[in-house]
This record gives sequence, C-alpha cells and structure tokens, in this order.
Amino acid sequence: MSLEAKQERKDTMANVSKEELLHIAKLADLNINDNEIDKYLANLQDILNFANTINSADTEGLKETIGENDKYNVFRKDEVQVFEDNALLLQNAKEQERNMFKIPKVIQ
Repeated sequence: MSLEAKQERKDTMANVSKEELLHIAKLADLNINDNEIDKYLANLQDILNFANTINSADTEGLKETIGENDKYNVFRKDEVQVFEDNALLLQNAKEQERNMFKIPKVIQ
C-alpha cells in the first residue's frame, strides 16, 4: 500500500460511536455501565489509532523476517532417554505408586 493511500485511510478513520461500542460489548458479552462508556470509547479509540499508526508505517523495501537469525526451530530433538537413578527422581514425588509418580485423576 502506498504512503498516500495509507495517509488517506488514516484521514478517513472515524471515531467509534456509542452505538458501535455497545454493539461490540454485546458481541463480547461485556456488561458496560453508562458511567464507563466514555472511558471505553477513549480506550478503544486509542487502540484503533495505534493500530492505524502501525498500519501506516513505511515498510517499503523491508524483507519479511521471522526473527533475528535463521534458526527456525531451536528446540532440542525429542528423544527418549533412560534415567538411571529413579530413586533420586522419585524423591520429589508427592505420592508414588509402582515406582512412578502418582498424580490426581483429572478425567472422570
């Protein structure tokens, strides 16, 4: 998007109306009191203005990046390893049964 188009879009951004805010609140199942409406309107408008500022940033000539380096998966390989000292490991168990951690049942 050209800088002129971004500026035009920024200029045409209207303020959020009370009705729009109440509609959004209803969709989000929020209960907003009448005395909170002005605060929510200001906060929502600040968020939209910030998003508009980000959208209008000049990104011409920038390459898409995923991070500061080329390593995409920096996690270790998931491999089964034998732990020799089970007694040492199980000393941290709150409860144990048959040489294993015993945990509370989570599914009925």
